[in-house]
Amino acid sequence: MTEQSAGPTAATPSSDLNARYGRAGRSRRPLVIGVLGVVVLAGLVWLVWAAWVQSNPPVRSELQGFTVVSPTSATATMKVDRNKSVEASCRLQAKAADFSIVGEVTVTIKADSPRHQTVAVTLTTQRSATSVVLVGCTTADQHRPH
Repeated sequence: MTEQSAGPTAATPSSDLNARYGRAGRSRRPLVIGVLGVVVLAGLVWLVWAAWVQSNPPVRSELQGFTVVSPTSATATMKVDRNKSVEASCRLQAKAADFSIVGEVTVTIKADSPRHQTVAVTLTTQRSATSVVLVGCTTADQHRPH
């Protein structure tokens, strides 16, 4: 006499769930880590690129000094440095004691002028100025003053 089993074979609970819901035996963890690594790498590359572009603008300017000549005039000296021969527009403002703008001038630095130069500027004011502020210089490719 031989013994026969009357019921189905016993299976592990995880294999029953895998069979029922169609879950693959492979883990998605390596794929998630790989995709996350690519996203992080792309973010770091963008961050380095943005830092490089912002730290090396085509034109830089610095106010070296100013003098209030009269109640209707002020002079300023600014230093302009350009990385390449591009036309730059530099804006200066004269301000009164109450910080209101009493004079403003935009100076154009021609593309064929020296890349590193000191420029003297005269501002005509509506009333007596107490300070001159260099807003900054821009180019066709650089819209934010530096």
